Amino acid sequence: MQPMTPPPGQPQVYHSVAAPRAGGAPQSAPQTGAQADKQRRDPAPSRLAYKAHRLWLTPFFRAFLRVGLPVFAVLLATGWYFSNPTNRYAIGEKLTSMKRSVQERPEFMVKLMAVEGATPIVDEAVRQMLPIDFPISSFDLNLDTMRGEIMKLDVIKDAELRIRPGGVLEVEITERDPVILWKHDGIIDMLDADGFRVASLTSRAARADLPLIAGAGAEEAVQEARALIATAAPLGTGLRGLVRVGQRRWDLVLETGPRIMLPADHPVSALQQVIALDQAQDLLTRDLKTVDMRTPERPTLRLGDPAVEELRRIKGIAVGEPSQ
Repeated sequence: MQPMTPPPGQPQVYHSVAAPRAGGAPQSAPQTGAQADKQRRDPAPSRLAYKAHRLWLTPFFRAFLRVGLPVFAVLLATGWYFSNPTNRYAIGEKLTSMKRSVQERPEFMVKLMAVEGATPIVDEAVRQMLPIDFPISSFDLNLDTMRGEIMKLDVIKDAELRIRPGGVLEVEITERDPVILWKHDGIIDMLDADGFRVASLTSRAARADLPLIAGAGAEEAVQEARALIATAAPLGTGLRGLVRVGQRRWDLVLETGPRIMLPADHPVSALQQVIALDQAQDLLTRDLKTVDMRTPERPTLRLGDPAVEELRRIKGIAVGEPSQ
């Protein structure tokens, strides 16, 4: 320490002179507490704050916090509420009550049913198949299911159901028109033009106005049978019916006369040929059992027993004449 000479009248003050450090930088003077706090407040964010800020900048994370987390909370609360059976039952009853209050409003009620286009028998059958307790809400009526039940009746070709203003359930029926009778297995069924069954009969006399067909598979060839019946119109009431043979061809049966065996192909043309021969030579009034037209180019006639005996007698006389 080196003493410094003070001015006259002042005490002598000693100052220490420290040697500089190796780095050449002089040692800083001691700092006060305010200066130390200011130095500790670094403006740069901490590592955790930095990561949180970076995570917040992620779109998925922001969407999760804004939408996903609230939705999850709502779902969690809802699931907890509905986990209680009492709450579920109460809500179900409330919804059912609200639904019925709307469905049973007067403008939605059906008060009666009207069946259009049906005969009295079919009308009664339809009403028995649809036992509806009126009045009833239109929401309780399944028209498609009801139509399916009605279509189970063979006599019905088509049905349309609609609810008219005023609370009327309208059932419009289109019935099948029977055009021919089909005899099979001891049963007589009425068929329409497409071969669909309409109804059954107890006897042929119940619909004597309809022609008769018989045999297995005859219902599948109704249109061909009708064409043959129309072609046989010149025979008048002599036609008894048609018989399906082998499910591929027809035999025409007359009240009095031979059985006409028609081919599988072009039977109408073969029948026209037979009718032409009958008109020219009274073919069908002769003593014949069958007229075989299965080969139209070579018709074959089978004589009846009396005609055969007479033919034999004539041949016998012809053969015996030279010996006399």
